[in-house]
Amino acid sequence: MKQYLIKWLVQSITGLVLTGAGLSISIDAGLHKLRGLSWFWQGTLGLILFQAGICLMIDSLVAKMRVKKIL
Repeated sequence: MKQYLIKWLVQSITGLVLTGAGLSISIDAGLHKLRGLSWFWQGTLGLILFQAGICLMIDSLVAKMRVKKIL
């Protein structure tokens, strides 16, 4: 049981951090685009981090629901 709690905690915190970092990087890439600077790879990295964070948060929620026998 403790192993699942640690997995849930690590996944949810990492997901939140990645989501926030991805949004920040994507917004910064948008500002670079408005200024006419190079933005493509920065925006791509931001979207990858954002989507990875969302996936981790959803997976941690599913894992928590399985432990509580909801799913």
